[in-house]
Amino acid sequence: MLLASGESTAAAQRLTALHADHAPAVLRLLTVLTHGQRQSAEDLLQETMLRAWRHLDAVPAEADAARRWLLTVARRLVIDGVRRRANRPSEVHVDMSWIAAGDDTTGTALASHAMRQALGRLSPAQRRLLCEVYLVGRSAQEVAGRLGMPVGTVKSRTHYALCALRTSLKAA
Repeated sequence: MLLASGESTAAAQRLTALHADHAPAVLRLLTVLTHGQRQSAEDLLQETMLRAWRHLDAVPAEADAARRWLLTVARRLVIDGVRRRANRPSEVHVDMSWIAAGDDTTGTALASHAMRQALGRLSPAQRRLLCEVYLVGRSAQEVAGRLGMPVGTVKSRTHYALCALRTSLKAA
């Protein structure tokens, strides 16, 4: 949105006032909702204020109503973050400590060979699922749509495929 210089100054002053009046309360709420993770709470506060800037005309003029609006936006950002993380299966930690640290080319070749062997031991369905989620980077919902199965099934099969891959890598 392109504003005239007078409108821009008024908008900046309003946002500055909103931040000065309400940022401490919003940050307290975000700190509680992020279980004390100060950096995450500050990032979410910044995103809340950015949303207020983008939708300044939707922020109520009354102080109490403006605070409720900002707190609602902040709470929804936290909820969206939780849903986004819950939508992706957890990453697999593969212990590569057995590869010599000094020899990068050899270590890479050994790790690549071990991974190919471990993937080869999986069923074709498990390989396809892991490729869709981790190599292509699709969400569980996208994979469910592509494969024609429920999202919960995709998540559970991904979990079991990762367990099988982990077991296979330990055997290697």
